[in-house]
Amino acid sequence: MIKRKPVWLKTRRLGDRKTREITQELRKLGLKTVCEDALCPNRGECFGKGTATFMILGSNCTRNCRFCSVEKNKIFLPPDPKEPVKIALFANKLKLKHVVITTVTRDDLPDGGADQFVKVINEIRNKCGNETTIEVLISDLQGNQEALKSILDASPDILNHNVETIQRLYPEIRPEADYFGSLKLLKFSAEYSTDYKTKSGFMVGLGETKEEVVSLLKDLYDHKVNVVTIGQYMQPTKAHIPVKEYVHPDTFRYYHDVGMEMGFLAVESGPLVRSSYLAEKTMKEIRKISL
Repeated sequence: MIKRKPVWLKTRRLGDRKTREITQELRKLGLKTVCEDALCPNRGECFGKGTATFMILGSNCTRNCRFCSVEKNKIFLPPDPKEPVKIALFANKLKLKHVVITTVTRDDLPDGGADQFVKVINEIRNKCGNETTIEVLISDLQGNQEALKSILDASPDILNHNVETIQRLYPEIRPEADYFGSLKLLKFSAEYSTDYKTKSGFMVGLGETKEEVVSLLKDLYDHKVNVVTIGQYMQPTKAHIPVKEYVHPDTFRYYHDVGMEMGFLAVESGPLVRSSYLAEKTMKEIRKISL
């Protein structure tokens, strides 16, 4: 049985004009958003503001994380050669100032899909210019450092890779992922160049303790992550792992304060926060700090 949500998890309805406009445009171009596929609670708000997080490389994932509503399927199509141009045209048409690109995990591809990320970044730069900032939310690429370098060499403004949860819960929540491998990816990215910022995010409400969350924040800080997002896990369907706790907003404020005291450039922490929630605002804030 899915736990009843508390009042602080109420979200905006999805039926307004701007939401319909964005959705129709996405359908026309055949583009996917993680906002829809992952049942993000903020998709009404973000679509209403004319923003979206594009999801490349199809909608079927090669892994089976127990928290995620993205489809798991054994049928995987090759990367769509038209996808980078379509995303760039959409971003240009909406005059987006900050574009977020994410992906399903594609362990079936030798480079994990890195080449498609590079093509999308290049097309957005070509169509939108340098005024549009770009954030990529990548998979772990199975530890393929050369694939990671190719993405970093394309100079995104933010390199994002989510750790998702505390180390202790990995066998239960992310059995096919490696906690320390993710930390290694983030640190390598931070040390590879100073041209971009590194970012990571995780969920709470899965059975972690406050002490474990603080320990995770310290791990991220020690691995040179600049920006952190912390949000409430919400069970997508009865088939997914149940919510252990709906964390109170006061606790999210505590995690925010702890993270900022550690020295992160930005910590977005709240029940409805997701990886790309308010990403444009966060980008502006860290740019001011970096000047």
